[in-house]
Amino acid sequence: MRSRTDLVEDLMQRFPHVPREAVIKEDLLRGGLAFDDSALSDNEDGEVKPKSYFIFSFDHRTLPELGTAALRRPPEEIVLTGGPYELRRTVVSVRVNPDSPYQVRADEDGALRLFLDGRPIADVGLPPMPEYYRHKLSGGKSVMEIAPTIQWGYLIYLTVFRVCQYFGAKEECQYCDINHNWRQHKAAGRPYTGVKPVDEVLEAMEIIDRYDTSGMSKAYTLTGGSVTSKVDGLAEADFYGRYAEAIEQRFPGRWIGKVVAQALPKADVQRFRDYGIRIYHPNFEVWDKRLFELFCPGKERYVGRAEWHRRILDSAEVFGPRNVIPNFVAGVEMAKPFGFDTVDEAIASTTEGLEYFMSRGITPRFTTWCPEPTTPLGSTNPQGAPLEYHIRLLEAYRATMDAHGLSSPPGYGPPGAGNAVFSVSSFMDSLPPAEESEPEARAALSVPPAGPAPAGEPA
Repeated sequence: MRSRTDLVEDLMQRFPHVPREAVIKEDLLRGGLAFDDSALSDNEDGEVKPKSYFIFSFDHRTLPELGTAALRRPPEEIVLTGGPYELRRTVVSVRVNPDSPYQVRADEDGALRLFLDGRPIADVGLPPMPEYYRHKLSGGKSVMEIAPTIQWGYLIYLTVFRVCQYFGAKEECQYCDINHNWRQHKAAGRPYTGVKPVDEVLEAMEIIDRYDTSGMSKAYTLTGGSVTSKVDGLAEADFYGRYAEAIEQRFPGRWIGKVVAQALPKADVQRFRDYGIRIYHPNFEVWDKRLFELFCPGKERYVGRAEWHRRILDSAEVFGPRNVIPNFVAGVEMAKPFGFDTVDEAIASTTEGLEYFMSRGITPRFTTWCPEPTTPLGSTNPQGAPLEYHIRLLEAYRATMDAHGLSSPPGYGPPGAGNAVFSVSSFMDSLPPAEESEPEARAALSVPPAGPAPAGEPA
């Protein structure tokens, strides 16, 4: 049986145009990594920024099964450099798996290293505790609880509704553990605010703005579970939109505003833009029609795949195609017993979806599937998708972008190996470095908050 090192190095050789950094990063994201006690944080009392569990667990074990890592949280992310593969700076979201062949631990000199199959392959940097995490809200809650930052501080992640109204086996997306993550944190006695009050979000953002003196935070994302009825008496567009309206009134232009929501009717999408949102993420999750119906039963029941896609195209008329960035969950295409049997079939299907959107000027992005054990697909596919699928997806993604003359999407920080901060997949690491500066990217997003939308490319 080949070792994981053999698998990784074989793929590096077979796909030399895919950055080595992306090969390692995708393997860590799909399979997780183990932490020696020497690499864990001291929660909010230490010098390392701890994992915030901002929406999903992104772990291969439940909290009770994580041992010390459940008491002393692992870091939010790690950054890899050097080693035998001469890795450029690579930011990776932490997904804990005690059985992973990858382990973060101190070597004999006390320096943290990433080990694969017992061999050191990279130096490991841990995210420093940001000053704004050291300050509490007036009601005693932590900034990390209300407005955690990820992507090495680039993005403020505002999960303002921490459960989903697609509930139960007949409605929940089969790879998603948002509702279980809520339950496990409440069972463990951890603070986990279900619906975050607008005033608490604003207070947390004020603290970040005050103490983020280097301006590391560039964007915020409003997200949470789907709303099929109402929350706080509001339907989805107005529930999420009220946070954007409050943030933009208090901090006009300070951050790029993004929202992850369902694919909503065009009038609701227009309200998002009127509230001040600049980037819209109506995630299509998985391309194949049969798999969408099986894996996203609630979304199929309430909206339907064809209508979902039509609404994505309609939203480009409101935001402009470049600012509509739907996500898909890379890897579920191969989840047994329903997924594709071969990598060739899965890549062909995913590429069909990329072509559908990119040919219309819309650039999807993707999150690497983490098979969380409490989800139906995670429990039956604990190893996730083959690493080869993820590497070939990076190849197909860039090729489709190039074919349609598209560049890296806005609101994700810099692209390119050694530059990227997007931490839950390697799509930004695998793209070429951009010449566009951050001020220029912001200028492209600085459209009026109300009034006629800019003309989009034809669908």
